Amino acid sequence: MAELCLSSACIHAASGILYNLSLDYKKLDPCNDFEELVCGGWRDRHDLRPSQGQASTGTSMSETTQRLLRHILEAPYPKDSQQSFISLEKKFADQENFDKMKAAYDTCLDEDQIKNIGAAPLLQFLDEIKKAYPTQGTEGSSSHALSEPITLLTKYGIPNLVAVGTGADARDPDTVIVTLSAPSRFGLSKQHYENEMLVEKYRAVTIKLLSGFYPDHQNKASFGKIVDLEKRLAAASPDSEDRRDVTKYYNPMLIEHAAAIAPEIELKALLSGLAPAKNNIKRVVVTAPAYLKQLSNIIAATDKETLQNFFLLNAIKSFSSSIHAEAVKPHRRFRNELAGRDPDSTPKRWRKCVKHVNTGLGWILSRFFVEKASSAEAKQFGDTIIADIKTEFAKKLEAVDWMDDETTERAVEKVHNIISKIGYPTKSPDIMDPSVLETYYQSLNITSDSFFSNVLSTRRFRVDHMWSALGKPVDREQWAMSASNVNAYYSPSGNEIGFPAGIMQFPVFDVEAPSYISYGGFGSVAGHELSHAFDNSGRHYDQYGNYTDWWSNATVDAFKEKAECFVQQYANFSVPGSDGKPLHVDGKFTLGENIADAGGLSAAFQAWKRRAADKPDKDLPGLEHFTHDQLFFVSYSNWWCGKTRKKTAISRIYTDPHAPNWARVLGTTANSREFRESFQCKVKEPTCELW
Repeated sequence: MAELCLSSACIHAASGILYNLSLDYKKLDPCNDFEELVCGGWRDRHDLRPSQGQASTGTSMSETTQRLLRHILEAPYPKDSQQSFISLEKKFADQENFDKMKAAYDTCLDEDQIKNIGAAPLLQFLDEIKKAYPTQGTEGSSSHALSEPITLLTKYGIPNLVAVGTGADARDPDTVIVTLSAPSRFGLSKQHYENEMLVEKYRAVTIKLLSGFYPDHQNKASFGKIVDLEKRLAAASPDSEDRRDVTKYYNPMLIEHAAAIAPEIELKALLSGLAPAKNNIKRVVVTAPAYLKQLSNIIAATDKETLQNFFLLNAIKSFSSSIHAEAVKPHRRFRNELAGRDPDSTPKRWRKCVKHVNTGLGWILSRFFVEKASSAEAKQFGDTIIADIKTEFAKKLEAVDWMDDETTERAVEKVHNIISKIGYPTKSPDIMDPSVLETYYQSLNITSDSFFSNVLSTRRFRVDHMWSALGKPVDREQWAMSASNVNAYYSPSGNEIGFPAGIMQFPVFDVEAPSYISYGGFGSVAGHELSHAFDNSGRHYDQYGNYTDWWSNATVDAFKEKAECFVQQYANFSVPGSDGKPLHVDGKFTLGENIADAGGLSAAFQAWKRRAADKPDKDLPGLEHFTHDQLFFVSYSNWWCGKTRKKTAISRIYTDPHAPNWARVLGTTANSREFRESFQCKVKEPTCELW
């Protein structure tokens, strides 16, 4: 019998698990009702706020982090900071950075000033759009350059007719290339445009929204034509699964060829307005050629007034949370209703302002967050977990019988080549060096008297920073997330996994708790991200991040056959649809995440078992009902405890590449031989298995 742990960390971990367990957890069959067994108590004890469409352990962790960030932003500069021992110059820079960050937060909090200003700054921006694309002039929708309004909106991150940006070239991942895509979404998701009742409701909201900004417009009904335009654009855009399939979205072209597909958008003029001077762009990656071809016909069939109104509408929606005006309420109410939230609900102002700062000055905020929420011991433990999981995943690759020897050898090499980014960046930028951060944000102007101006500045800064990468080698030291994010990622072109300090927190990570807690929670997330290197998308990239066909044909065929099992398995999960009929999970759309869940959980379990053999864990008080093996799976499932409103669940089926949280528990444990053995299930064979 293992020793009982009564430290504060162990009591904290045990209380968290007991708090989440169903009151009937001893009676429920874990082999059939594991999600209810682990999470039933969580649902009983958590209510959704009017402004929430869903909540989970992850969102609870995010809110804990948000509160800490709020305390940082509402407190004076921490004079007892560890930075007090650095040079006077860096100390001064540190306080300057803090003051800049605090000014952004305080200006966002000043609701009286924002109310007094009202919609005036947005109306001024809308006038700029009208100047960029006037409706008066020669007949024909392309008589005034479409590149001008597209450039203007793109500079401020506002969706429009196309999405243009920069990123690593999939075939040459050390080179930055321009990408030209269909927008990720329009006013509604692609599937929502098939619901005529919803479309007509959205049309009425669109008319009301634009009428609020332009009450003197002579033909307000014409505003509704925007919805017909959006519907045609959405129908022409790629399906969700195709957007994630590199074999379909990677279409490199000479710029002349790309420009010829949709001449109306005037690609060369668009890029010259976005790219830094002296960048001779010769190639672009067109992710949706079919969309661009249809875009030409759609533009030709659309009058100039509707196109202008489309641009105006997108800007209004994009900035709707940055102003205080009655005119934006119809949009907010509609979005809330679509997500199942209370129509008039809105997040607390401080939450919006923390998000605003984290979006605009995230690395400065990360510096102060890390000081309070991370440690060298935590980073070292995170390194250990990930190294263990790499070892076990490599073993799994070597053990499978459906990969040929050469593919297996290169796959194992890819595992060992994966770069792990843990905690926070120390390069590009080094967030613990105040002088580096001061230089990094030097061009970002923050005022103390205009929140809207700060929003414009931070958006422009982010877009300019992205485009500044052109002409330079890919910066592999950059992170995709700020340190406070409760999230993780895998980058196929960088062959890297990233774990911000925000996710390395209780209840999924604790240096002082028994290791089955951290391996079951954080370790499974780490394994999940690593597994993405070999899912239906990541498998197309080799050990150096190059998009190439490095799997043999026989191995590809075997993979597809095994992957189809996951497609069918998750397609059997459903949520109640708006018509009362079951709305099934899209097994193809969610395939990559479901494969990653299965592979990550298995690798994390084996990694923990190897660690526990060398250093046995202690028992947790009050949890004598479970073995350590079983508590590993309890810790994993705790991460997915949550509840979701009906409309939110429906919306996420269409837009989220992840299955619903409860399905991720049931599906992944059904695919775990180790789970079924730990709970002595009658059927030991996993439903689906790759690794």
